[in-house]
Amino acid sequence: MQRYFGFKEFNTTYKKEAVAGLTTFLSMAYILFVNPMVLGDAGMDKGAVFTATALAAALGTLIMGIVAKYPIALAPGMGLNAFFAYSVVLVMGIPWQTALAGVLMSGIIFIFITLFKIRETIINAIPQDLKFAAASGIGLFIAFIGLKNAGIIAANKATLVSLGDLTKGPALLAIFGFIVTILMMVRNIRGGIFYGMVITAVVGIAVGQIDAPDKIVGAIPSLEPTFGQAFSHFDEIFTVKMMIVVLTFFIVDFFDTAGTLMAVASQAGIMKDNKLPRAGKALLADSSAIAVGAVLGTSSTTAYIESASGVAAGGRTGFTSVVTGGLFLLALFFSPLLVVVTPAVTAPALIIVGVLMVTVLRKIEWEKLEIAVPAFLTLIAMPLTYSIATGIALGFVMYPVTMAVKGRAKEVHPIMYVLFAIFVCYFVFLVE
Repeated sequence: MQRYFGFKEFNTTYKKEAVAGLTTFLSMAYILFVNPMVLGDAGMDKGAVFTATALAAALGTLIMGIVAKYPIALAPGMGLNAFFAYSVVLVMGIPWQTALAGVLMSGIIFIFITLFKIRETIINAIPQDLKFAAASGIGLFIAFIGLKNAGIIAANKATLVSLGDLTKGPALLAIFGFIVTILMMVRNIRGGIFYGMVITAVVGIAVGQIDAPDKIVGAIPSLEPTFGQAFSHFDEIFTVKMMIVVLTFFIVDFFDTAGTLMAVASQAGIMKDNKLPRAGKALLADSSAIAVGAVLGTSSTTAYIESASGVAAGGRTGFTSVVTGGLFLLALFFSPLLVVVTPAVTAPALIIVGVLMVTVLRKIEWEKLEIAVPAFLTLIAMPLTYSIATGIALGFVMYPVTMAVKGRAKEVHPIMYVLFAIFVCYFVFLVE
């Protein structure tokens, strides 16, 4: 096994890899409880989503470790789950079963472009600035959801939104959790988000804001409410509206995964000649997990940047991911803890993930107006319209226009003009 994973080449041991795998798991374990909360808002059964989340994460991470041999973990992505629940289901009015079919289709497309090695063409077609803007916009959107769920931000007839009642229990608990989590993260405590949720839940139980669980370990929740729903509604995705949804699922996940793979692989010293070895296998692990996760009953799976914490702890090979995947399987037995994960407990995690996602704003060429305008529209439209799709659409429509007016039309990839036409149709025919 040491020879298969290349322990000697990376100067690592079972102990180092195991500690790294545990570190990665603790850094991203919050998704086991946040994902059911987010998708539960879309009407999905939280127990089934918990099981689907753990299984999809375990499967994707194990394939990434065993086949691609990377110390990178996968799980249903933040941002993608928000788009699924709040944009597609709640705003666009698409049933969650049909939305799952859209996730399945995006996974199939991902598998197709991976097998036929055309990912580079798509990556190069969309400018870096729009990728950074989309990531940052999703971060703002996620943070906004966290603030709203905790009651820190509330609806206001005069100003649309305003500061909520901070004297209420949920808001106070969320603020406490946010401060505790930030303090741990500033001190570089690995797994700070997860530990913050645990401490917040414990304090919530102690002050009577949260009901204590009857038990900690229990039977694995049934997948019956969600399993196979993507198949039974697959014929409903062949509409213009759903194709836009599928395209958005695909774009967000595609660049999220590609960026994470490059970042973590560079940190681990896996990159060779500025290229990613076994990139096809790594992307196949991700796309397979998307498809399987959709069948099980969860939103799109993606590579997690939290994997960098495991690499920092010494993880260098796929065995790190094997350990993380195994821990996700073990976590299946802790579903009774779902009852203590209230919106006030998950809000700090959502806000902090938002903070982490907007850090790439500094990479946008703000001094060039032809780039700054579409990037800003992408960024600001997501939280203000409560729609990730609308933000991406605005940016993709405006970018070719500003570049053409600037005299840089030839620098715009032909694929961007195709996307321009698609998203113009989105605004004309689909947005109500």
